[in-house]
Amino acid sequence: MTETQTAVTLPVLPLDDDVVLPGMVVPVGISDSEVRAAIDAARAGEEEQATASGIRATPKSRVLIVPRIDGSYAAVGTVAVVEQVGRTPEGEPAAVLRGVARARVGSGTTGPGTALWVLAVVHDEEPPEGGYPGRVRELAREYKTLLTTYLQKRGAWQIIDGIQQLEDPGRLADRGGYSPFLKTSQKLELLEGYDVAERLGRLIEWTREYLAELDVTETIRKDVQEGVDRQQREFLLRRQLEAVRKELDELSGRPSSEEADYRERVEAADLPEHVRTAALAEVDRLERAGDASPESGWIRTWLDTVLAMPWNERSEDAYDVSEAREVLDADHAGLDDVKERIVEYLAVRRRRSDKGLGVVGGRRSGAVLALVGPPGVGKTSLGESVARAMGRAFTRVALGGVRDEAEIRGHRRTYVGALPGRIVRAIKEAGTMNPVVLLDEIDKVGSDFRGDPAAALLEVLDPAQNHTFRDHYLEVDLDLSDVVFLATANDVEAIPGPLLDRMDLVRLDGYTEDEKVVIARDHLLPRQLERAGLDAEEALLGEDALRRLAAEYTREAGVRGLERAIARVLRKIAASVALGERGLPVTVAAEDLPDYIGRPRHVAEPAERITAPGVATGLAVTGAGGDVLYVEASLADPESGASGLTLTGQLGDVMKESAQIALSYLRSRGAEMGLPVGDLKERGIHVHVPAGAVPKDGPSAGITMTTALASLLSGRPVRSDVAMTGEVSLTGRVLPIGGVKQKLLASLRSGITNVIIPARNEPDLDDLPADVLARLNVHLVDDVREVVEIALQPARRTEAVAA
Repeated sequence: MTETQTAVTLPVLPLDDDVVLPGMVVPVGISDSEVRAAIDAARAGEEEQATASGIRATPKSRVLIVPRIDGSYAAVGTVAVVEQVGRTPEGEPAAVLRGVARARVGSGTTGPGTALWVLAVVHDEEPPEGGYPGRVRELAREYKTLLTTYLQKRGAWQIIDGIQQLEDPGRLADRGGYSPFLKTSQKLELLEGYDVAERLGRLIEWTREYLAELDVTETIRKDVQEGVDRQQREFLLRRQLEAVRKELDELSGRPSSEEADYRERVEAADLPEHVRTAALAEVDRLERAGDASPESGWIRTWLDTVLAMPWNERSEDAYDVSEAREVLDADHAGLDDVKERIVEYLAVRRRRSDKGLGVVGGRRSGAVLALVGPPGVGKTSLGESVARAMGRAFTRVALGGVRDEAEIRGHRRTYVGALPGRIVRAIKEAGTMNPVVLLDEIDKVGSDFRGDPAAALLEVLDPAQNHTFRDHYLEVDLDLSDVVFLATANDVEAIPGPLLDRMDLVRLDGYTEDEKVVIARDHLLPRQLERAGLDAEEALLGEDALRRLAAEYTREAGVRGLERAIARVLRKIAASVALGERGLPVTVAAEDLPDYIGRPRHVAEPAERITAPGVATGLAVTGAGGDVLYVEASLADPESGASGLTLTGQLGDVMKESAQIALSYLRSRGAEMGLPVGDLKERGIHVHVPAGAVPKDGPSAGITMTTALASLLSGRPVRSDVAMTGEVSLTGRVLPIGGVKQKLLASLRSGITNVIIPARNEPDLDDLPADVLARLNVHLVDDVREVVEIALQPARRTEAVAA
């Protein structure tokens, strides 16, 4: 390409926010004074004389179109010829300009009229003598193809012919100024570019991007149009179908539309009056909404749910109290106090039913039983037994880990995927309005930003309120007064106070060893024999083997671990028979158990743990039932420089305070007990409760910590057959604690027969079975001195050991 540059003076025609490229013919309104002045100067100005520098005069028909972007003039412009001046069809003055060359704007100068004159350097592009290089021609062909594709999409067939006839790559590139999709900044880049290849490259890139956007837009448009067409077709077809149905209805004399079908179902259903009124109102909304409305789907789902509810279905209660007791005895061994409480509950309900006191003013009197106890003691199966004894349907609602209030009360119908709450779903699954509903693991209900499910349960479990329970999804009153609610929990402390106040606690503290043997013989062994594919005559486990499994292989309040141990033995028998190692029948004695499931996991360890002064055995209650814990105390060497009290073992605040109280008591009263308390001033004391990975808390370890410190100071070990529990005060009083039954059962499981408890807990001994109480030697104490006197070995034995 050949470039020639000529310096000329031209009047400036400013063009706001647009660019004219060489070769473009554009109309320009000349109402603006600046534009008018430039046009007038170009037409009427005379040719100036050449100056001393050799600048020739400007032809009077030319102007310099300079883009003005955001109020600022560009550094380049387009030399344009004024082709015609006239008026538009609307009568507005206008001029037609044709761009002829690029020009770089120089310094200002003077000229005729009021126009702005500048000195401009004009760049005239001429094709090179040998023609454009191959790369430029290739870019021109590619751009011409893209531009033709774009024009075809717009249907500009006349313009396509003109583009195809353009052979000059430079002129072809400048035709890009007509492209409406180019921004002003992009057109300005084309005007500033003197290299044809560079301009063509930019145009190819911009055009390709725009065509890609057009393809995406076109695809979306087609999809939308197809969807609209499909909806229109569906609408027309449905209207035609409705018309056909209407004609058929008139011929047959009966309604057949879906809305009419819902109306028939609602009117035919046995619904309470307030529910029927709400359902018919929804049917009216469904008829007005039509199929195209999104509400129609919500209304149909709601109507289906309401019609599926057993509004007037009720089971006939079988209030045979003696038969109910037989059912409970057949399903559960032991737990006599629990079964008595359930029988009392059923007896009261029967008497109220016989006297017509079932419902008083819409309210039904009756407590909600909460079965609280460690895992594996049969809380859930007791709920099933209650339902069987009453002849009612049974359904279970698992509450463990529930944190959303909507799980109880239901979701609002405005939400996508809304459902009724678990209480409503449980009644729907039961098929009656008076089932036995077991709220399982009620102590594991949590709360977060979605609400507090425990608070939503307050209305459900309150007999004075639940006759008008309102689920957020149903939005009609639901009578729960005839539902028998039972709840289960492991930890009563985790149940919120207001919720606990609405329930009657029934504690299941665990089984004795004899009860476990009976349960294993009558319930667990037959069930596991069936699961293992064995008959009772093919695998025989005697009571001695079951007792050893309960005593040495499992140590728990319930019987789940015992059932797993029985299952392991039976699986081992089945495997050995399949391998030809044994033949049937197989008899398993107590001494044969190590051959089947290895050595015992639990042995009596108090004698091993308490071998030196400073160790005492305590009793505690956890979520898994009663347990034995050990408290260890030690004095630092006087020369170590350690001082103060150190507590370890993941102790809670209450347990730490118990250790502080025990230490304070010994410092103030230890001398009266003959203990060398002077060492406590100079030497550091360390109290540790083993099983450091398990958090521990509570005040009941107070006398255990005091005894451990007294043993350490006196040098007298604690008796290995003594365990203790009780809170200690600063004056040495032994205060009452909870969970006595579970603690005593845990002591017996560990082989400890001497137990020290507060004297004020004596009434709790009535809860223990007589055979358990006969095997224990319970010491009731009021003062720490009594504890120390009972728990520590005699001084002479200590001296003998020291000697």
